[in-house]
Amino acid sequence: MAEIFNAATLRTDAAALIPEKHSNEIIQGIVEDSAVLKLARRLPNMSSKMLNIPVLNSLPYAYFVNGDSGMKQTTKVSWANKVITAEEIAVIVPVPDAVLEDSEYDMWAQIKPLVRQAFGQVIDAAILHGTSKPTSWPSAIVPTATEKSHTLVATGNGFNDIMAADGLISMVEEDGFLVNGYLGGMQARAYLRGIRDDNGQPIFRNGMTDATTYTLDGQQIVFPRNGAIAASGASAPMLIAGDWSQLVYAIRQDMTVTKSNQAIITDASGQVVYNLFQQDMTALRFVMRLGWQLPNPVSALGVEDPYPFAVLTSAAGGA
Repeated sequence: MAEIFNAATLRTDAAALIPEKHSNEIIQGIVEDSAVLKLARRLPNMSSKMLNIPVLNSLPYAYFVNGDSGMKQTTKVSWANKVITAEEIAVIVPVPDAVLEDSEYDMWAQIKPLVRQAFGQVIDAAILHGTSKPTSWPSAIVPTATEKSHTLVATGNGFNDIMAADGLISMVEEDGFLVNGYLGGMQARAYLRGIRDDNGQPIFRNGMTDATTYTLDGQQIVFPRNGAIAASGASAPMLIAGDWSQLVYAIRQDMTVTKSNQAIITDASGQVVYNLFQQDMTALRFVMRLGWQLPNPVSALGVEDPYPFAVLTSAAGGA
């Protein structure tokens, strides 16, 4: 093979290496921007499309022995499989080259946070409400909580709605779980500020010394601003309480970012929307794959089909 003296490794040769930093940065941003992923428990990255999770299916029993020579009884423990299926989320952002050249700002820096927000919004909407949910993903939290009678309509007495023996928190506790976090709609902030204890004192008085942090019964409340809590219909979720350690997710493919000015972009019917080469445009394609599951192991309290989430909804037409 002839020696080539003018060979060099150019940017195009290293293109596959360049996006990695952005990929990691974006995936971390998505986890932060997604209210659900921020509270949920992340498992190691998946090595294939499907991940089996062994779930405890029955608990062992122990017995007293009758006398010195009594017979000791046996018991068993069993496990069942639940599956996390990774599904793809993607978007393409085409930008005319003239806009990129004339812009006084770093367009890449402007696009990244918007893409992160969009991915977080899609993930949260699917997990919470089932919006555009892949069929392989579990039933969404809010519909399932409704199905299991884990919902409560706000009465205006916030202390009783949340803290009382038949309130929001107790719905989770009665199924054998401890609430370790909350998701709150923006309208819930005013509702929570108005909650008084039996002595008429606001229960958020101490927690509000840090304006960025709300806690309820010692646990953090996250207020997503990506529209994840909002839902169509007369009753909108205002506060979701749960044991978020029970919700697990895994990423099959970290965010990949592909840049192209040669591709053709079509719509679902095959009609050409953009011809990047012909129209002097550049597009960035963002792709990631992830899945989630609610293993929901058996409860030591003996509750049949326990559920670790409960939802406080606003009254029809308002907070």
